[in-house]
Amino acid sequence: MASPAVPSARARSTAPPTPPGPASAPAAPAAPVPEAVPAGLAIVPRRRPGRYVSGGLALLATALLVRSLAGNPAFEWPVVGAYLTSASILRGLLLTLWLTGAVTALGFALGTVLAVARLSGNPVLQSLSWGFVWIFRATPLLVQLLFWFNIGALYPELSLRLPFGGELFAVRTVDLLGPALTAVIGLTLHEAAFAAEVVRSGVQSVDQGQLEAAASLGLGSGRVLRRIVLPQAMRAILPPAGNMLIGTLKGTSVISVLAVHDLLFSAQLVYNQTYQVIPLLLVATLWYVAVTSVLSVGQYYLERHFARGATRAGLPPTPWQRARAAVRRAVGR
Repeated sequence: MASPAVPSARARSTAPPTPPGPASAPAAPAAPVPEAVPAGLAIVPRRRPGRYVSGGLALLATALLVRSLAGNPAFEWPVVGAYLTSASILRGLLLTLWLTGAVTALGFALGTVLAVARLSGNPVLQSLSWGFVWIFRATPLLVQLLFWFNIGALYPELSLRLPFGGELFAVRTVDLLGPALTAVIGLTLHEAAFAAEVVRSGVQSVDQGQLEAAASLGLGSGRVLRRIVLPQAMRAILPPAGNMLIGTLKGTSVISVLAVHDLLFSAQLVYNQTYQVIPLLLVATLWYVAVTSVLSVGQYYLERHFARGATRAGLPPTPWQRARAAVRRAVGR
């Protein structure tokens, strides 16, 4: 019986070789190996003397300004301290804060409605919303306030009549629209025109893929707006909305022309009697700066809240966290 043939070494060596790679492709260069830092040496950042010089000059200018403000007797700082917490000034401050909160809430509520109408598919609502924004953005705020204050010249009486019946009620316009209500109406309509554009830009900043995903799940338009669009749009809405809130706080000073007892008008009433104009203007300025600073801090933390998950690196530390870390490092040394 013949044994099976065993392939020779020559036959085994004639197996088809592995096809080589393309000859034109050069080999990838090896990654450079960083040189080791010799022992006892440290990497020192580049010295920038210009930064120290500019920083020193800025500190010197700030110190000179503070010295001028503190040492100038014309500012009458004792008078400022006496009137800073006076009853009339605090009543004007409370009215200013109330007007700011009410106008901002009403203005953004109406502005959101206008933005939704502008983004809807209804051409009538789109045109009406665009016309409202166009008119109230094109008119100065002071002109609007004076117009509403004198609305009684156009409509001396406001009444409600039934189509085939008598008159239900009638009221004189000058009795209905006092200075405070006129200020609320004028500021709210002015705020709503700008808030509509802020909300519209925020809604349009949301990725369309989010809307397509919501539509594929069968969610209604109202639920999509509340649960998907607005939470994501808040990142784009909050910065200009915070600026508008601060602008509204300062814009309430315009209503002093209507004799509304806000913060500025209260200060004006005092210095019209005492003739201490500069100290009372400083009182109003300090309160505006203090309230604006508080609102800015609140805006900062609101923006951090709605920015969670927006970046992979996470949120940067807050100023308070950086200060605590610096104290720990100083104590640890």
